[in-house]
Amino acid sequence: MLLKNIKWKQLLPYVIIPVFLIIMLTTMLSRTTQKKTEYYQLVNMFLNDEIAEYSLNLTSGDMKYKTRKEPNIERSYTVPNVTMFIEDVHKYVVEHNKERPESEQVKFDYIAGTSGAWIINLVPILAFCVILLFGIFFVSKRMDQTIANESSRALSFGKARVKLGKDDKRKTTFADVAGAEEEKEELVEIVEFLKDPGRFSHLGARIPKGVLLVGPPGTGKTLLSRAVAGEANVPFYSISGSDFLEMYVGVGAARVRDLFNQAKKSAPCIVFIDEIDAVGRHRGAGMGGGHDEREQTLNQLLVEMDGFVENEGVIVLAATNRPDILDPALLRPGRFDRQITVGYPDAKGREEILRVHSRKKPLAPDVDLGVIARSTVGFTGADLENLLNEAALLAARRKKRAITMAEIEEATVKVLVGAEKRSKKQSEKDRKLTAYHEAGHAVVSYFLETQDPVHQISIIARGMAGGYTMSVPKEDRSYTSKSSMIEDIVELLGGRIAEALIIGDISTGASNDIERATDIARKMVTRYGMSETLGPIAFGTGHDEVFLGKEYGTIRNYSELTASEIDNEINRIITNAYNRGKEILSDNVHKLHLVANALLEFEKISGEDFKRLMDAKNEEEENEVLESMRTAPKGSTGTTLYSYHTKKAKEEELLKQFKDEVTNTEKEAAEPETAKDTEPAPENAAEAEKEDAEDSEEK
Repeated sequence: MLLKNIKWKQLLPYVIIPVFLIIMLTTMLSRTTQKKTEYYQLVNMFLNDEIAEYSLNLTSGDMKYKTRKEPNIERSYTVPNVTMFIEDVHKYVVEHNKERPESEQVKFDYIAGTSGAWIINLVPILAFCVILLFGIFFVSKRMDQTIANESSRALSFGKARVKLGKDDKRKTTFADVAGAEEEKEELVEIVEFLKDPGRFSHLGARIPKGVLLVGPPGTGKTLLSRAVAGEANVPFYSISGSDFLEMYVGVGAARVRDLFNQAKKSAPCIVFIDEIDAVGRHRGAGMGGGHDEREQTLNQLLVEMDGFVENEGVIVLAATNRPDILDPALLRPGRFDRQITVGYPDAKGREEILRVHSRKKPLAPDVDLGVIARSTVGFTGADLENLLNEAALLAARRKKRAITMAEIEEATVKVLVGAEKRSKKQSEKDRKLTAYHEAGHAVVSYFLETQDPVHQISIIARGMAGGYTMSVPKEDRSYTSKSSMIEDIVELLGGRIAEALIIGDISTGASNDIERATDIARKMVTRYGMSETLGPIAFGTGHDEVFLGKEYGTIRNYSELTASEIDNEINRIITNAYNRGKEILSDNVHKLHLVANALLEFEKISGEDFKRLMDAKNEEEENEVLESMRTAPKGSTGTTLYSYHTKKAKEEELLKQFKDEVTNTEKEAAEPETAKDTEPAPENAAEAEKEDAEDSEEK
């Protein structure tokens, strides 16, 4: 592929000219390095009877001769003056041949030559000059082209770097978008308006001038815009918000004007601006004041979207994950008439997304996309696509012909926590500290009602963590209660408590846990109004960063006394949570040792094995669990992420079957009596009902 992309015609002069110069220089150097024969030496060779034969070109003076010592080697010499040479040598040779026999005579020949022989001598020099002139011409031409390109770039500096048209190789339609049904309906309406405006215009409806897609990263905002481009039969212009901005003031505004001029020529059309927050941030705040390049660009964008001159037929589609920093003038109706929030998908949406991304991937029979969807709470569409891709890579690495549940399990953990680092060696002291730290998290979480079940505990480093305790939510949640947040803090402090309780010392391993716990406590007090002392009051104005278009000076809307009370309340929440976690671990220190020792032995414990260890009532049951873990197949520990949801799905299926059986039984009982030989005896009916009841209890 690399050789096909090379433009050989452009590279040919750069190859031929250096090669020719090297050949010419080599030839000249080879000539200069040969041993030169002086004229007097040549004459002495004739006088000493060393020359056996020679031939002389009377025009060019080129002489070829052979000596008596080396008769097989022909030598060359250029006579400086032919007339002088004949006077010096010719008479001597004639007299010499008269006195010698034929075998000792000097054989000679004189060649008349041509009058244009000197031109032939000039051919190499002329060729070298021609090639040199060609090289100079080529280099100057390239320089002219470079200057012309720079001039054209300077002239086109204010042109918008817009991409026109649809990508046929990567065409996206609404069928490729899953888990966002309401969002698709909003955009389908716009596409239908462009295809058939009469259906809407006779009711007085006008086409929306702008649609803003808002949502967290990875939820499918850009994918929805690509689907609009694939569905709409109108010109589609796409550009990024950063393409407008340059260091020179006025360039961004010129590019905005050029973009809308191009769009108006092909109206009706759609203009998509990705990451519009790069150019649409709040004006008059932060660094730079109101006359910098970004704000002039935004001003021009506001005028083009809805200014003095009406902008007809151009729909602006934009996407951002920071709507809070956009300028209010940009968000008003008339510019962005419609805001579409693209949020996290629910279980049904995640299953549809998985079906879309698994179209071209061979899945093993044990893969249940519904179970995976229920187990990946909080995953976005991009996360799910990455999950299946990582599973496919793992299956290829293991030389499998299909993706199994084991690969999806490992890929899920990899996406959530990071890649495993088995090559990283730890000392026994560090392994012990990590084991008790993670065991502290897990044991505390087990005794807290609102916490999600533990999925996996490991002391193998993954990503930036030396170990981890991973819990997977059972279901989607829209809200978080106060008791749940308090127990989150207790669970986060479990690792630090276990270190202090068992090791007798604390480490830096709990720094992230403490940071997250403090952040939760601060939000409980200042944002959610969950403090019993301060009441339902919000303190502060959030994260108003100056470089994100907010105010340069942050104004605190509470007094110093209130700030002190906030600090005291945060301290009280953290201290109470620490004491509660310490009480749990102190009362269950045996279980803490049990889980930590299991981690030191197996390095990784699955959620099922952890639950069995915690549910064991005596030492005998604990040993049975440990023995079953030792005899389990290698690699089976820690691969039960979807076991809860698989079990739940089976229970639902069995319950459905049981309900169907009960319904059928009731229908049969309600049928009229037709014949005595067909209806069961009362005793058999009672027995059948008893058997059905027993079966239902077993199920």
